[in-house]
Amino acid sequence: MKTIVIAPHPDDEVLGVGGTLLRRKAEGAKVAWLIVTAISVEYGWRVEKVTQRSDEIKRITELFGFDDVFALNFPATRLDQVPMSDLVAGVSDAFRIFEPEEVFVPHPSDVHTDHRIVFDAVSSCTKWFRYPSVKRVLAYETISETDFGLGADRGFRPNVFVNIEPFLNNKLRAMDIYASELGAFPFPRSHEAIRALATLRGATSGFKAAEAFELLRERA
Repeated sequence: MKTIVIAPHPDDEVLGVGGTLLRRKAEGAKVAWLIVTAISVEYGWRVEKVTQRSDEIKRITELFGFDDVFALNFPATRLDQVPMSDLVAGVSDAFRIFEPEEVFVPHPSDVHTDHRIVFDAVSSCTKWFRYPSVKRVLAYETISETDFGLGADRGFRPNVFVNIEPFLNNKLRAMDIYASELGAFPFPRSHEAIRALATLRGATSGFKAAEAFELLRERA
């Protein structure tokens, strides 16, 4: 199995797929991380924050044991200013190199514009006749983004549940690496909220903790 997670921003991979990635790695899969955006001094970020983000990416890479990390370095929160052809080309390059079988993408109903644009770009890279390695495409939920979307007609409808009970604590430890993104409960990106969502998804599927996904395409 070769699994890739596409993250509009670092921390999306942990929030949405962290437990499943840890499980896939434990099962012997090769796992890749495609980070679409980056922060830079050029776009108004402090040097300290840029340095911190670089360190976070390094620590997350080590914790998950990613076999490949692809960084497209498009400006965060500004993807609406990037030509779609450039985004598609970046994702396409990663797919050609890694040849993923399983693809995790942000859900198209996410409230963050970057997430919706990334979904559209990845969708262009799942055509079987151009990317024959791709067998499954699943949308993940990003707490604080998917749950705040108002488009009821395109809401997140999970139909795949992955048991992450043995990996939940390490998922939370991974989020601790992104300490500046965490807040006190009931802030959505908090230990309590992340654990509560895992418990809810587990109760839905018969596990003590689970991550939920929407299967968009599968070729068996």
